[in-house]
Amino acid sequence: MTGPSVDDTVASVPPDAGLLRTDHVAVALHDPRDGVALFGGALGGRFLFGGDNDRQGIRIVQLVLPGGMKIELISPLRDDAPVARFLERRGPGVHHITLIFADVEVAVARLTGCGYEVVDVDLGNPHWREAFVRPRSGLGTLLQLTDTTVRWDEPPPSGITLDDVLAGRVVFTDDEQAVLREG
Repeated sequence: MTGPSVDDTVASVPPDAGLLRTDHVAVALHDPRDGVALFGGALGGRFLFGGDNDRQGIRIVQLVLPGGMKIELISPLRDDAPVARFLERRGPGVHHITLIFADVEVAVARLTGCGYEVVDVDLGNPHWREAFVRPRSGLGTLLQLTDTTVRWDEPPPSGITLDDVLAGRVVFTDDEQAVLREG
């Protein structure tokens, strides 16, 4: 006797994952200035926001390309950052695609119910809840699944510049706000 059919398993989870939109494609690279030169300079993207995520050990720069697609440049701030390991193994390139959901828990249930391997579920920060579909399960692509209370499609009203971000003067707070570092 075999286990439940795929149709039976899928029927037991929500009818869809609640996907709202693709938010961005993240590109890992050693120096974000290289990405700014390509996506900002040569391709005409404009700076949206950025800063350092000290917890993850990465510097983030988001640019909006003509037409509205967002590119997120991620660079390691320290050797033990996961992005540093990614770059050591694979070199610069596409790191992940971020998908925004109405409820990341529903998305996790849907995807695991459909047989995809979802890992690193982190529901601790109400402003940015996330999980990931492993590349070996996601057709070679790391998928970041998230729900968020923050608007990520407009620049923050803080007046933070690209130069501030590239110089390391900006940090993300626990509530996902980009602010100038103190001192």
